[in-house]
Amino acid sequence: MLSAETNTFTETPTGRTSFEEYGIFRGDASTKAPEAIGAMPLFVKELLAGDGHEMVESICAASQPNGPTVRSIYEELRDAILEDIINAGPLDAVFLVLHGGMVADGYPDCEGDLLARVRQIVGPKVPIGALLDLHCHLSDCMLSSANVIIALKEYPHIDGELRARELYLLLRDCADEKITPVTAVVDCPMVGLWHTTREPMASIVRRMQFLEGQEGVLSVSLGHGFPWGDVPEAGAKVWVITDGDYSKGKALAFDIANEFWAIRDEIVGNAVPTDAALDRALGLLQTMGGPIVIADVADNPGGGAPGDSSFVLRKVIERGVSDVVLGVFWDLGAVYLCKDAGVGNNLRLRIGGKIGVNSDSPVDLLVRIRSIADQHSQEAFGSTRLPFGSSVWVETIAEGKVPSGIHLVIASVRCQVISPDAFTGLGITLADKKIIIVKSSQHFYTGFAPISKDVIYASAPGAMYPDFANIPYRYRSLEYWPRVDNPPREF
Repeated sequence: MLSAETNTFTETPTGRTSFEEYGIFRGDASTKAPEAIGAMPLFVKELLAGDGHEMVESICAASQPNGPTVRSIYEELRDAILEDIINAGPLDAVFLVLHGGMVADGYPDCEGDLLARVRQIVGPKVPIGALLDLHCHLSDCMLSSANVIIALKEYPHIDGELRARELYLLLRDCADEKITPVTAVVDCPMVGLWHTTREPMASIVRRMQFLEGQEGVLSVSLGHGFPWGDVPEAGAKVWVITDGDYSKGKALAFDIANEFWAIRDEIVGNAVPTDAALDRALGLLQTMGGPIVIADVADNPGGGAPGDSSFVLRKVIERGVSDVVLGVFWDLGAVYLCKDAGVGNNLRLRIGGKIGVNSDSPVDLLVRIRSIADQHSQEAFGSTRLPFGSSVWVETIAEGKVPSGIHLVIASVRCQVISPDAFTGLGITLADKKIIIVKSSQHFYTGFAPISKDVIYASAPGAMYPDFANIPYRYRSLEYWPRVDNPPREF
């Protein structure tokens, strides 16, 4: 596993520390971190063992999305994988868990680079498979180097194990010469974020699942692309893998691409300005009570944003709203000061607004330190836990225009909010709060929708401001929707 989603517009690099926050393992992630980054290697190992096969485990490394990976770090991790493949001797297949949107200094297509080098080592006959995030950039180099490439179908990404099982079964049958995978791709000139938790995207997912397994159709993927990755291959793509029937796969890929294109106006982003989001939330509180969840989508660390933006916090203070939970802020200095002061004490704290121009400016608050945890974490998509590191919960004390009862979670490890225990794990109760504001774009939805009366997406300024028509691309073609109403397309 080598996974990093790259926001080429952010100001912070992905270096060794970014990977070490989750752990860099070589051959032992499944045993040393089975409830964290090693959950996927363990799942795949158990799949193989169930069929009497053995997995040779190599590098397992992933980072929170950020800017381009430092060249030497990418090359070090890549070369370790290649060395392990050489040392493992003859292999029946190669199974790689990647992202598909990783960029390093000098490598705009890390996955394509890695897959091509793996192919050089194992030769033309050994099947190679790659599992990708759906926010991937599918490249010709990736396609020419791998036999089977499968993308996650769901956003939030709740189907990792399902797709891993699918990839394993296809690689197994390929190694046994039962199938001959052939991939047909259709490029969709569209840029955006599309939630599969609501219609009509949910129907697109069901349609892809329905086709799989019928009349030689092995797998169907819709790669959404990552809007803030400026590479030539960026954007949505549909690909269909069939058992030797390219024409059939191409026809089905055209069909799905047409369905996807036809609903583009229905699936356009639903984020509203911060004041409008707060207005709506306060109105709903009058009619149905709380809590109401607001997503600060532009400061989502899961897309490479810094996680320390103060735009939304400043609006909450201006509006005098209390009984609010907001987080998770990434602010190492604030965590250090709170740990030094100790639980139960009051402190004048400068929060957020430190990383760059997308962070606004710091907010000065008088707070009471309510809780401190040395190793705070959250559940993510089932059995995996993601770290926040040393973390604190502070609550504002009324002073001037600042109301009491604004509850902030601040962490030393940058990570988007995915599940409620990002807050409850520090002792914060949520059922009695009016508004819960999460720094996340969509991965929070599965955990928070069941406990909230409504979910609202706010488009505050930030590193991931969802203005897809005006992203300042330099390398990706500007002929795409919604920048162009009717861009050139092959379907």
